[in-house]
Amino acid sequence: MTKKRPKNLDLTTIKLPVPGIVSILHRVSGALLFLIGVPLLLITLQSVLGNPSDFQIIQTLYDNFLIKLVLIMILWSFLHHFCAGIRYLLLDMHIGIELAGARLSSMVVLAVSIILTVLFGVKLW
Repeated sequence: MTKKRPKNLDLTTIKLPVPGIVSILHRVSGALLFLIGVPLLLITLQSVLGNPSDFQIIQTLYDNFLIKLVLIMILWSFLHHFCAGIRYLLLDMHIGIELAGARLSSMVVLAVSIILTVLFGVKLW
């Protein structure tokens, strides 16, 4: 006999545990790096290596407030993806796979990525 299970499709009411949030943020940060970070890096590198006038244009462009926010977002994406990747490597080696360890390591990933983003973001600003 099959049981009809209730389905909750309202994403605003679903409460994910911290490891689930870190997992989703890992995917989001990877997508941001691939879709925004890599093209931005390549365009910047091409412009900077081109000629001195392009370098001046990039330098004045990166003084813009909104561009700095995008750079900080890309910086957070890199740092979070890096920290979460280390966490997943440790989980693959069966380190911290217990519930308490998984919750602690996911909170550490969130805290470290935010702290490092603030530290590097102050230097960027």
